Amino acid sequence: MTATEPISRVALKKITPEVSASMGALHGAAVSAAQDAKVEPELLELIRIRASQLNGCAFCLDMHTKDARAQGETEQRIYALNAWRETPFFTERERAALALTEAVTLVQDGHVPDDVYAEAAAVFDEAQVAALIWAATVINAYNRIAIATRMVPGGYQPVQKSN
Repeated sequence: MTATEPISRVALKKITPEVSASMGALHGAAVSAAQDAKVEPELLELIRIRASQLNGCAFCLDMHTKDARAQGETEQRIYALNAWRETPFFTERERAALALTEAVTLVQDGHVPDDVYAEAAAVFDEAQVAALIWAATVINAYNRIAIATRMVPGGYQPVQKSN
């Protein structure tokens, strides 16, 4: 093998289907918790995109920007998401959720500082904060899976939002 030939990566779903299914179940449980807590699906997509930006996960960025667009998210907000602090495009709730997502994703930078947590707790109830933490945790895990296995972006197509 030369330096230019890619290394074949493990197919996790094929080799460890029970673990992959468990990961899918965790994702489903996190989505259900968010629904039960009345966390907007659009906000969950912003969380997924922002964590994927921080982690450099091309596969998840492709998937979740498509999902966000399918849910009605604007191009302007998606493009500005990596600079959300410098734009007027995001609400107080979204800003708190994005700050919490960044703190969970970059946990080594400050172990989710009290001020970030307090900001989220000021605009979300406990069930919603829990749902946000789960959403950030699950997308971080998926980012690591996609990056480690070199999942190729581009082929994902979202389910269109029904009106």
